[in-house]
Amino acid sequence: MRSIKRRDFFRLSAGTTAAMLLSQCSRSQPISSTPVSAPIQFQTYRSEGGLLSLDLEAKAQSVQLGSRTANLLTYNGKVPGPLLEAKPSDKVQIRFTNQLNQPTNIHYHGLHIPPTGSGDNVFLEISPGESHTYEYQIPNNHPGGTFWYHPHKHGLVAEQLFGGLAGLFIVRGELDEIPEIKAAQEEFLVLKDFALDDNGNISDTGHMAAMTGRAGGLLTVSGQINPAMTISKGGLLRLRLLNASPSRFFRLSLEEHSMHLIATDGGAISSPVELSEVVLAPGERMEVLVQGNQKPGDYRLINQPFNPAQGGMMGGMMGGSQNSDSAETVATLTYDGESNEMSLPSQLIAVDPLPEPQTTRQFTLNHGMGGGGEMMGGGMMGGGMVFMINGKSFDPSRIDTQVTLDTVEDWEITNTGSMAHPFHVHTNKFQIISQNGQPAPYAAWKDVVSVSPGETVRIRMPFRDYTGKTVYHCHVLDHEDRGMMGTLEIQPA
Repeated sequence: MRSIKRRDFFRLSAGTTAAMLLSQCSRSQPISSTPVSAPIQFQTYRSEGGLLSLDLEAKAQSVQLGSRTANLLTYNGKVPGPLLEAKPSDKVQIRFTNQLNQPTNIHYHGLHIPPTGSGDNVFLEISPGESHTYEYQIPNNHPGGTFWYHPHKHGLVAEQLFGGLAGLFIVRGELDEIPEIKAAQEEFLVLKDFALDDNGNISDTGHMAAMTGRAGGLLTVSGQINPAMTISKGGLLRLRLLNASPSRFFRLSLEEHSMHLIATDGGAISSPVELSEVVLAPGERMEVLVQGNQKPGDYRLINQPFNPAQGGMMGGMMGGSQNSDSAETVATLTYDGESNEMSLPSQLIAVDPLPEPQTTRQFTLNHGMGGGGEMMGGGMMGGGMVFMINGKSFDPSRIDTQVTLDTVEDWEITNTGSMAHPFHVHTNKFQIISQNGQPAPYAAWKDVVSVSPGETVRIRMPFRDYTGKTVYHCHVLDHEDRGMMGTLEIQPA
């Protein structure tokens, strides 16, 4: 078991290590809370006989968020959408129908599957009333992990995710078979903020919030407000965390308990790392183990205010008045019963270092004013802020980066702007090599890394198995919609 020292946290940006070692909240600290709701439940589809097959529909529907009726965008009438569970080598068939009043599609975030055809094709546009069958096979060697699905129609991504369209996609694998982890109780926490008006509709967060990143003051976990979780005295609890918000960062601590990191975006790490807090950027996932080693009682999972831009423009990317300045309870853990004391696993799954890169590329993230009308994804945006990579806003007709299959590259990503940008690459995961020249404190597979203002992050990425066009972009989704995305073409060797 390793602990990350406080100085090591500052080697990686918020959401990269997810380890900010500050003192934990005292129980006497005033923290806003609401009554604990029911335990978390999901509509779940699991593969059978090597096939995961389901119908999925995107539509507007009223759902309950705590005591409020909210008019949201849903998958199969649920927020979040159904939990999908498969195994390596499984075939996936998702018969998707768009009942929204605008075009959409689905991105299978973190899955290593074809980026073309009926796979993870973000250039596909499914018009209102139309259907499309997604069909692909999960590779035999695909790592187990916490992945997810959400819309990716450029220009509408932030709006549709903010409206509620998101769901978990779990791949079971080696990590799930480690005895201690297999014996642990498991909870899936989909962290999501909403902004509702008096009629329960998604409220307009304002012009500035649309540029800095829209955020809402209603925090939910898997569609509930302050849901209940249980742990037995002596037991282990496995929390699988997803930040499904379009722009909000989460900074989480569990009263009087450590959290032991066992997996990040791309799957397991080599051995558990003890943390007092975790920070999740938009789109990031992680898995932690909690030991039931305290006195029986109720313990709050607390979200502390967090500004990843460290006082950047307009308070950074947190959408102004929509965000609370005080800590909030997002879930409550209750001790229930006793079990034989369960130990933490000592070893997980090795993260093998990648070979030296054949190529190193530079990417600069910044923003500027669009003036009288800026081309954005083939359409005009009248004025406002434009977000750019290497001085260019997204153009779907342009190839920004060409790479070769079966090669390894280093990408140096520098943020010269005033807002944090979580950088996400589709199709292939990467390893973080350094942040501002300081090496990562532990090896991990990632697909999102947050780059704060003034920072340079170096990632190392292998291009494996699939050719074709895909994208990389900022996962503050308003920034993506306003141009901070590039097209990546993977060419045959």
